[in-house]
Amino acid sequence: MDKYVVFGNPIGHSKSPAIHRWFAEQTGQRMEYSPLLAPLDGFADAARAFFVEGLGANVTVPFKEQAWQLCDVLTPRAERAGAVNMLSRLDDGRLRGDNTDGEGLVSDLLNNGVDLKGARILLLGAGGAARGVIEPLLEQRPAQLAVANRTPEKAQVLAQAFAELGPVDALSLEHLEGPMDLIINATAASLAGEVPPLPASVIAAGRTVCYDMMYSAGQTPFNAWAQAQGASRTIDGLGMLVEQAAVAFRYWRGVEVATAPVLAALRGL
Repeated sequence: MDKYVVFGNPIGHSKSPAIHRWFAEQTGQRMEYSPLLAPLDGFADAARAFFVEGLGANVTVPFKEQAWQLCDVLTPRAERAGAVNMLSRLDDGRLRGDNTDGEGLVSDLLNNGVDLKGARILLLGAGGAARGVIEPLLEQRPAQLAVANRTPEKAQVLAQAFAELGPVDALSLEHLEGPMDLIINATAASLAGEVPPLPASVIAAGRTVCYDMMYSAGQTPFNAWAQAQGASRTIDGLGMLVEQAAVAFRYWRGVEVATAPVLAALRGL
């Protein structure tokens, strides 16, 4: 049977096996998709061992940058992102790396009726999560994509790396001004129960949409803060997880999937 895995450490909490199992049942695919705990200092060896027989893998924290280094072939967006969350073994045995996070984010935003064209977007964070979504966001032709980070220099480096693709610039968290149409939290602050230090002025009551790339059983701290400031809507990252998985499944199996019922099933767990 065709074998696929998701690498991570920790990995027991991953929803990816359930997502791909539902995709397989929906499309009649015979495949096996399992979580695989890789040693923190042994990802490359674990990946090489799996791909002796395995066909594809997803990669989650903390291995996305290591996966990028392991690849023989990179898609242009993965090359620019500097991180890989999807690995595929090509017919000649080489490893192909892609980054489907940004496509998953954009799909989920569009599914939720968020208009990105001409929008003023604030992206919080300058790490791998932010880097992986900038190019797909710019492809939607926003009026502005501002990257803000606790360390302004990191945001500046990121903005410069993508400047040729569209209107992206760096801002410091302390000097944010004016309301934005969409705010995306790409930091890990919610995992620690924290909220990035944002002024309330970035939210226009009844207009600004706030999106946290993290997700939890209840509302994330960032989304709870945004709602208290009058955000028109708050969305968590569970839909992004499903949509990025659908991109990988489509590439691996050559079939389209319906993501809405899978997301509904996850919400019901």
